[in-house]
Amino acid sequence: MKNPIRRFYEFLDRPIFPVGRGLLALLIIPLVLAFTVPLWRITLNAPQYPEGLTLDITTQGFRAGNNGQHLTEINMLNHYIGMHEISEQAIPDLGWMPFAIGLLMLLTLRVAAIGHVRDLIDLSVISIYTLGFFGARFVYKLYVYGHDLNPEAPVTVQPFTPAIIGSKQIANFTTHSWPQLGTLYMSLFVGGLLAITAWHLIAGRRAAKRRDAAARAASEAPAT
Repeated sequence: MKNPIRRFYEFLDRPIFPVGRGLLALLIIPLVLAFTVPLWRITLNAPQYPEGLTLDITTQGFRAGNNGQHLTEINMLNHYIGMHEISEQAIPDLGWMPFAIGLLMLLTLRVAAIGHVRDLIDLSVISIYTLGFFGARFVYKLYVYGHDLNPEAPVTVQPFTPAIIGSKQIANFTTHSWPQLGTLYMSLFVGGLLAITAWHLIAGRRAAKRRDAAARAASEAPAT
């Protein structure tokens, strides 16, 4: 009977199941669709803006309401409490997000075409890290915007973390922050990738158990 670790490494070098290759190729679709819709939406309501000001975060940058005018007005309101100006130049992550997602698409196609189980696991780790990094940076930038305030601002507020998911009241305006369809598409990609990876690992484990059982039965069979 082979060493379990050796058997596992041999399993990693096995080709991906044919059905798994097809499912991997289909996972490109939600990544492509993520380029067409917003990832996140931040809405600001204030007495002077009862209908709200909207700012969408996309894979290409910001898309504000009223042909971009809403971002200008949001920055004007933020100025009163000492927040820095929100701009694409201040958040360089947005500049290379399309490149990172495009790289994930190429890696996914490569694994679907010629990959092995080992490559599938690597793709899962890279995808979780990449998209998780974007999410963590989003939370970090919100924290910095709410804590690095100008002490000479016209209105003094205590440092705060803007709403990440949900709503929050700051001074006399309320912010709402919610994921949009683009985030759902990316979640579908990661969820599908993890499901395919888990399927291969579980199937490999079951196949190994069947081989062990067959080997034990053969060794215990009486000689003829």
